Amino acid sequence: QVQLVESGGGLVQAGGSLRLSCVASGSISSINTMGWYRQAAGKQRELVAAITSGGSTNYADSVKGRFTISRDNSKNTVYLQMNSLKPEDTDVYYCNADLQYRSGGIYRRGSSWGQGAQVTVSS
Repeated sequence: QVQLVESGGGLVQAGGSLRLSCVASGSISSINTMGWYRQAAGKQRELVAAITSGGSTNYADSVKGRFTISRDNSKNTVYLQMNSLKPEDTDVYYCNADLQYRSGGIYRRGSSWGQGAQVTVSS
């Protein structure tokens, strides 16, 4: 009933920039917090940045000052602008949304994930 689709990943040299986008679609009533997480093979998924529906943001210490999260509530879209990228930022980046949606005639609350976008930073 709900789908999150990420785009914008790719390969970039150290010091470069990338912008990730994530669009939520489906029988969505409202979206609360949206966020970006990343996960390397064999490691736990970790929070990169999150933004509430009111625009309050939270960042991992490792990305503060380099990454910026934003959202367009009218488009159910969240963005992650990544600047001054480092090789250690190489990971699969996942979009997450805490939302209310309609299913079987009932409004439910849940957490949805995107399929992941590969970001590779070469040294």
